[in-house]
This record gives sequence, structure tokens and C-alpha cells, in this order.
Amino acid sequence: MDLQISVCLLFVLFTAGHSFSCYECMDVTGSCADQTVKACPSGSSKCMSLTTAAQADGISVKMKVKGCAADCMNGSMNIGTGKTSFACCNTDKCNVQDAPDPSHTPNGKTCYSCVGQSCSNIMSCSGSEDRCIKATGQSMVVKGCVSQAICNATTTTSIPNVLSISCCEGNLCNGAKSVTQSMFLCGFLLSFLLLH
Repeated sequence: MDLQISVCLLFVLFTAGHSFSCYECMDVTGSCADQTVKACPSGSSKCMSLTTAAQADGISVKMKVKGCAADCMNGSMNIGTGKTSFACCNTDKCNVQDAPDPSHTPNGKTCYSCVGQSCSNIMSCSGSEDRCIKATGQSMVVKGCVSQAICNATTTTSIPNVLSISCCEGNLCNGAKSVTQSMFLCGFLLSFLLLH
């Protein structure tokens, strides 16, 4: 019995000063070569990594982000102008690898997306994107393809400046109504996913 207590006390002593850590970086050149280790704040129990490929006005950008997260999910989201893949894990410094590049292999699912003021563009979903998403702000709409895990996380939490988020399973189930698409709304969705 004394041996069990001694082993337990040794374990507590060796782990008492250990905090949960993740790799951290933000790079818009497509590489997280200069990542650092960061002790996560209280409440953060996961490490995340994401890769975003975006295009606007003929300019392509690839961004990599890593850090601590209170909660996150694995999957991807494609809104036409940008596609993001997320990778999450729950062990110390487990996000050393970058999130994979967003898949471009079609999976047979189709959803509407918005370009300019038209939301009647049909896009092919890829990889694990098995749902259509529609997010609305004040006179702004974002539509596209999303993985179920990401959809579940975004529809159960309120996101600033986003009035509603809905996901559906059928092809083209997110409607074709035309309204203004906003990069601000896209930014709010992405920042929510980064911070949660």
C-alpha cells in the first residue's frame, strides 16, 4: 500500500508544473516554418491547425495557422472564394504537422455558393464536406460546402454579427436566392472557427 501511495505522489510531483502546450504560428506564405511552442491558457484543451486557400480578384493566398483552442473539430469548409481544412488534437504539442491542404477531390455532393450578388452558383463539394451551409448577416449571405463536425459546432454557438447559420444534407439544399456576399461575414465565420 505504501508503494502505491509513493508512486502516486511521485506522479503528482512530476506532473504538477506541466501545462498543456501547442505549436503556434500564422503565416500567409503557406508555410509554418517559424512555429513556436506556447503554453495554452486555462480552458484550452486542444491544439488546432488550419490551412486556408483563398482567391479574390485574381489573387491567390494560402494561409497556415496553429494554436491553442478551447474546442475545435476536424473537417473542411468551402465557400467558393476560400476553402479551409481543420485538424485538431488533444495531446501536448500534437499540432506539429500542418493541417492538410484542402481536398479538391469531388465527393458527389453539390451546394450553392455566392459570387458577388449571385448565390445561384453550383459548387462541387470535396473530401469530407457532406453538408451545405448558409450563414446570414444583415443583408449578407455566405453559402457553400462543410463537414458535419464543423456544421454541428457552428450551429450550436452564437457568432458575433451572424444572424443565422443553417446546415442541410441534400444536394443544393441551401437555396439559390441572391443577396450580397460579404467577406466580413466570411471573416467572422473563420475567426469563430479559429477561436473555438
